[in-house]
Amino acid sequence: MTTIPFCLPSDISPETFLRDYWQKKPLLIKNGLPALANLFTPDDIVALACEDDVSARLIQERDDNEQPHWTLKTSPLNKRDFKKLPKHWTVLVQNLEAWSAELGEFWQAFDFIPKWQQDDIMVSYAPDGGSVGRHYDEYDVFLAQGYGKRRWQLGKMCARDTPFVAGEPIRLLDEMGELIFDEVLDAADVLYVPPRLAHYGVAVGECLTFSFGFRRPNAVQLLDKIADVATNQPQLFAPFTLPQALQATSCELSNDSIHALKQALLDTVNSPAFDGALTQAISELVSRRQYEPLAFYEELDSELLTELLNDGATLSLNHASRFVKTAQGWFINGEQVNFDAEGQALLARLLQGEHISLDDLPSLNTEALVHWVNNQWLAIDEHD
Repeated sequence: MTTIPFCLPSDISPETFLRDYWQKKPLLIKNGLPALANLFTPDDIVALACEDDVSARLIQERDDNEQPHWTLKTSPLNKRDFKKLPKHWTVLVQNLEAWSAELGEFWQAFDFIPKWQQDDIMVSYAPDGGSVGRHYDEYDVFLAQGYGKRRWQLGKMCARDTPFVAGEPIRLLDEMGELIFDEVLDAADVLYVPPRLAHYGVAVGECLTFSFGFRRPNAVQLLDKIADVATNQPQLFAPFTLPQALQATSCELSNDSIHALKQALLDTVNSPAFDGALTQAISELVSRRQYEPLAFYEELDSELLTELLNDGATLSLNHASRFVKTAQGWFINGEQVNFDAEGQALLARLLQGEHISLDDLPSLNTEALVHWVNNQWLAIDEHD
């Protein structure tokens, strides 16, 4: 089991970070993830970007001043896309925890933030001078330098309606306001950037930057999920009753009626009957990642799993799946799951980062384990 300490300076506790920095101001964490340094090379990332089922983007900055100044190509990418590139370009690969269990273990470094807010791990590779321009994001991100150096500049806190440059395929800011941070990060350094803070990262030589993103659902996502869950709540189908004053015309939908319906809806939202539907909706929504877990076995059966375990393979948590515990129980990848006592005990060990071998299983319930693997809850580590 690999244990990774919290990624925070020695003089800042998790409580202090969440109170003073989280979603408020940036924080530089020198040598925050030493085990990440040189774990991957640029060639590793370019090769991965060309794999099937990978979510990747190739961003190029023109060498001249023609408009649009940037180009964007999304996956599938292939080796030909990396020929005859301009001087400045970047390739981004999403959902890295699905491709590297070792990298997925680095989420432990941020376990002072609830896991249901985890988005994904992205990597950015760029040669010297490469970037994705000045921009801001709507989510929290820890920018971890994994290889080489990158210069980071931080500027103003943007508003939700801060405009981006028109006519470009990526989100770009015209300017970042007064700079509040301008430093070069070395391998293993980590920079926390809160939502909507303008930032600009430029490669100093070849570099890899890993982004550990955190985000919450937006209003549209939440309302859509509530509507979906509410279809299974019969008590929410009863039509509202409203007071009715005499109107000048029967065709009018009055403001009074609109306000009355709004109040009736708010009363429903604040009722005990709605609490269960809301909890269910939120639990299903935040336990489903934006990327579906990859299936590394077509369809595992009990015979093959037993053979793998007898040969020394171990089972570990699949970091590309999301496990969320609520008062209603466990939700995994958007679905509610019930466990017996043995299953809960095994899950508790896996959540602690254990790698489970055949000797660690008091009773080998291969049928249950096959179900866990085929649902991509578990990863199989086949030892040579």
